[in-house]
Amino acid sequence: MVPHMNKSVYQKIGAATLIMMATIFLSRVLGVLRESVLAALGGAGTSVDAYKAAFVLPEILNHIMASGYFSVAFIPIFSSYLAKRDDAGGWRVFSTIMTVFGLVLVVLIAAAMLLAPQLMQLLAPGRANPEFFSMAVRMTRILLPAQLFFFAGGMFMAVQFAKERFLLPALSGVLYNLGIIAAGLGLNAWLGVEGFAWGALGGAFVGNFWLQVVGARRLGMRFTPNLDWRHPDLKRYILLTLPLMLGLTMTFSTEIFSKFFGSFLPTGAIAQIDYAWRIVLMLVAFFGQAVGVASYPFLARLAAEQRLDEMNQLFNNTLRYLALVIPVSVLIFVVRHEVIRILFERHAFSSADTRATALALAGMLLGAVAIAAQTVVNRGFYALQNTMLPAIFGSVAVALSLPIYWIGLNTMGVLGIGLAISCSALIQVQILFGLWNRKSHNTQSRGVYRFYAKIFALCVPVAAVLLLAQQFLLQWINRATFIGSISIIAVQGILFLLLMALATWLFKIEEAQQLWRKAAKRLPLPGLRRGVQA
Repeated sequence: MVPHMNKSVYQKIGAATLIMMATIFLSRVLGVLRESVLAALGGAGTSVDAYKAAFVLPEILNHIMASGYFSVAFIPIFSSYLAKRDDAGGWRVFSTIMTVFGLVLVVLIAAAMLLAPQLMQLLAPGRANPEFFSMAVRMTRILLPAQLFFFAGGMFMAVQFAKERFLLPALSGVLYNLGIIAAGLGLNAWLGVEGFAWGALGGAFVGNFWLQVVGARRLGMRFTPNLDWRHPDLKRYILLTLPLMLGLTMTFSTEIFSKFFGSFLPTGAIAQIDYAWRIVLMLVAFFGQAVGVASYPFLARLAAEQRLDEMNQLFNNTLRYLALVIPVSVLIFVVRHEVIRILFERHAFSSADTRATALALAGMLLGAVAIAAQTVVNRGFYALQNTMLPAIFGSVAVALSLPIYWIGLNTMGVLGIGLAISCSALIQVQILFGLWNRKSHNTQSRGVYRFYAKIFALCVPVAAVLLLAQQFLLQWINRATFIGSISIIAVQGILFLLLMALATWLFKIEEAQQLWRKAAKRLPLPGLRRGVQA
């Protein structure tokens, strides 16, 4: 029998998830607004393609340094010192990792800035346009120093997560996006799209570095430069992060391959694919990223205490929650043209760009639930301080997707690349979840599969009705106008909620009914509350 977890743990996870969900969603909304401003000023032309490609080399450097995994690798190490009430030892290993990896990063940034022209030829080989090339190299060199801020900020955020402080780390993305938007608008008249690159550098400094220094200092951070190469926990940290540095994750591979393969398509394709990807990331952030980040410290604690049954219970419940991505993806799929038109189609962004972006988005939405789920599945292994298995099997899944990328590129263009992204995510999650179930003896995993099958079966008739309604609405409403697009989304949104309410009742989805009852109790409608109590 699986023991029940302490309610206070779930309450803490719930509070942390709400903080992360609100701020990450706000960050993603600002990210879409950022893309909307970029689309209005630059459209999907050469300069925007170059701007998107300029992030590839910094992204690779970020991955090599495992900057996105400081929370994953450092939290278990730092938490072990806190558990022993050895704060001084914790800050000592913090200083050692910061000093050693910081010096390595400085050297790598200098080398990357020097070799940027040669590296860009390898990363976007399909583009022979000299204008694209020179702009991409220049903006790459602007963006590379930001990796120092992401590196140091990642360490500061990991300290705050370990001490169960989530607010300031959650605000990093908000300030980062605000910096890009402000600089993009303010510098556009002088620098064009390059102004957005300067905004990314400034936003990284304010949101990911300065604010996180403030948060870490409030928790008593003590940093003393330390080059103790022999520190046992430095070696332990390297062993934990080495697979993450060498492995290919879902998000990292998508950022790289979408630009690499997109460079073989006509001008604008890189931008169109990336615009669609930002919409998917907003959906993923609202569900997967928020709950994944919030639950990880608690998963790590349960793992450290060898409470694997409770860990599996939390793990399975989190994955069941992520099934909500499936019906939401259905709604966005049906109104994808309208969503893109509202977000991006103005000034330099044409109706042809909308159609191409909608094709890419259609392909990506088929795997959106897997893209969200991988943010949680990977963290289960990380909580057990096992970074090798997800790195190996994740890389295998990415390698299996390479032929799909190439076939999709040559047969369906941007739609094919969108489908390849979905296939890559689905393959990776299936492999890793199956591996997790075997390693952790997760006997309740079949319930997760059954729940996903039930949600999928529920969504099939809902999708059919929405598609029929879409054809009817298009006869009466002009989707080419802003008001028309909003009207279609509003009508379809209401119909979607009604259909989902009916479907959850017919299919007896207890989780959805419980969520509805909790929400209804908080609504100031006496009649509704009486119905709930009845």
